[in-house]
Amino acid sequence: MTSTAKPDYWSLLGVSPDSDASQLKRAFRREARRWHPDLNGNDYHAEERFKLVNEAYAVLSDPRRRAAWQGSMSTEQAIADPFAVGFPTFDEYLEVVLGLERTDEQPVDVADPFPSEQVDWPATSPPPPPPPVQASDDLETLVELTPEQALYGTSVDLELDDGTLVEVDTPPLAGDGWRLRLVGVAPGGRDHFLQLRVQTEDRLRIDGLRVLYRLELFPPDAALGCAVDVPTLSGPVTLQVPPASSSGRLLRLRGRGLELDGRRGDQLVEIVVVIPAELAEAERALYRRLQELALEPENL
Repeated sequence: MTSTAKPDYWSLLGVSPDSDASQLKRAFRREARRWHPDLNGNDYHAEERFKLVNEAYAVLSDPRRRAAWQGSMSTEQAIADPFAVGFPTFDEYLEVVLGLERTDEQPVDVADPFPSEQVDWPATSPPPPPPPVQASDDLETLVELTPEQALYGTSVDLELDDGTLVEVDTPPLAGDGWRLRLVGVAPGGRDHFLQLRVQTEDRLRIDGLRVLYRLELFPPDAALGCAVDVPTLSGPVTLQVPPASSSGRLLRLRGRGLELDGRRGDQLVEIVVVIPAELAEAERALYRRLQELALEPENL
């Protein structure tokens, strides 16, 4: 049996009945991009949902049609199918629907998506939404930058899976591990992420004006303190590690970071205490003795 229930136009666009014209237009642009066939691989369900989104906007944006739709549940005002002869591109389609001006002067043959005449069009129930995109479907590209490129920003050329070339400008003062989100550029309207790697051969990591470095120490050096050479952007320096330095402790080398507009960052050295993969028997005996000392009453 064919459903005769009217579609809920407000729900189709994801807006409330008290939304103004600008909110309605923003919701329409969002849903139209989401379901446009060009961005969904000509998926049948997306095509049907796209038609319903257009029907909803045509009714809700016209005060006369909206009043008739809200006031009558026995008859339905509908619009002719604007896509009987195919779909315009998404940009061409928005120009006609929202009255946007074209930036070029080339004529484009686009059918009027909302003709003035009305014909009977039986209402259909909205198709089920497509399955949610899993996190594993996210597209991500690793981009390596030099400290200078991260500091001032640079242009990155990215080739998508479908061969599309995208030019991305990275922001200044970027850092290692940053993820830049490119919304809707991947096939099917998916997002594409750029993960930035800003590291030197000496394992210095850049984070804005700061430089980060992980210093691995054996337990005796961390417990008793030591002097150790650490790399910086301007060459190695000798760092005095104080006694009783646990993992996670940060030591600051002032002025050893990057400089921009008269500001200079510092270098932060993070202490990481590591245990050797293999211990000699004498070393094991010493660790056991330390363990015994820690359990003696006067040490509790």
